[in-house]
Amino acid sequence: MKKDKLYLFTFLSIALIFLLGAIFISQFLIKASAKQLIEVQVESAKRETNEIADFLSFQLDNNISKQESLERIQENLSINATDTWFISVFNWSGNEVANPNKLKVGQPLNSNEKLLASLIGKNYSDEFYDILKSSKEIESGVIYISPVKNSDLIVAANVNIKNVRAQFSGLKSDFYLTFFIMGILITLLTFIVVRYLGSAYEKQLETKYASLTSEVINLSKLNADLISYKERVVEEPVEITSDDNTEQEKKRILTYIRNELVPIAISDIAYVYTENTITYVVCFDGKKSTTNMSLDDMYNNFDATLFFRANRQFIISIAAIDKIIKYGKSQLKILLQSKTSEEIIISKNKAAEFKQWLNM
Repeated sequence: MKKDKLYLFTFLSIALIFLLGAIFISQFLIKASAKQLIEVQVESAKRETNEIADFLSFQLDNNISKQESLERIQENLSINATDTWFISVFNWSGNEVANPNKLKVGQPLNSNEKLLASLIGKNYSDEFYDILKSSKEIESGVIYISPVKNSDLIVAANVNIKNVRAQFSGLKSDFYLTFFIMGILITLLTFIVVRYLGSAYEKQLETKYASLTSEVINLSKLNADLISYKERVVEEPVEITSDDNTEQEKKRILTYIRNELVPIAISDIAYVYTENTITYVVCFDGKKSTTNMSLDDMYNNFDATLFFRANRQFIISIAAIDKIIKYGKSQLKILLQSKTSEEIIISKNKAAEFKQWLNM
């Protein structure tokens, strides 16, 4: 149940983050796309206006009557007219003489100074976009004019603001629909990936916990074997004798405390270690002495059932071991009853030998 809630909160969080990001990003993209559309359409209208002005001027220069030229332009405008961006022709008196809508011919030109001024300059798309958003009273008007040489005619590029707003509204709808579909896909795919990774991680944790449980059981068994062996050694002291033709193993060794010779019973030794080429012997009562014997020689004189060569530095007595704990991946760490600052680590290679020694 907790996992289901976690996945639900993850899904909702991803959806919320995407929604907040989409709100800000979509506004930026809509504005950038609208401005780019404005620039493309305005430049196209300007270019068409200049071409028609040059065409009228060429016809008049070639002795084609003004009336005939306007009739040709009127016919062309009627065929190629659009509802949003269109061309018209007016004279110096301000009356239209050619318009895609023939009903407007002879009527005063519809012009707005604010609209015309907004399209003058390099960054006209920003001002025009602001007019589209704020000036609801402006519905259409002239955005660019090109006078016809040697005549009283002027060619004008016009825009229907209402249709442009509808165009931008469709652009917004397309963007919102795209973001909505993307949001659903991204949220679902992200949720699926998160759930898959979560499940894989949970399986990994379960495997790890199972391994740890197994290791804990093994360590518990190892410590139980240690206690059992200690009790067995106390109850039934082991007497190891050599073959008939050899001497018994040593019962004590000779050590030094400063310049004093001190014999120590092997049964009193807790552990032996080397440091800076010197071999130290530590007893259960904490007394420390040194010996001229090497660690190898010492181990050869010890009862192998009571002492274990933990590593190159330590020999430990079974009776001195307090606890056995896991160290690293496959190593063991020995805690002694006599506290020592040194860590006694049994390597992976000797761990099996140590476990077998405890079961002797």
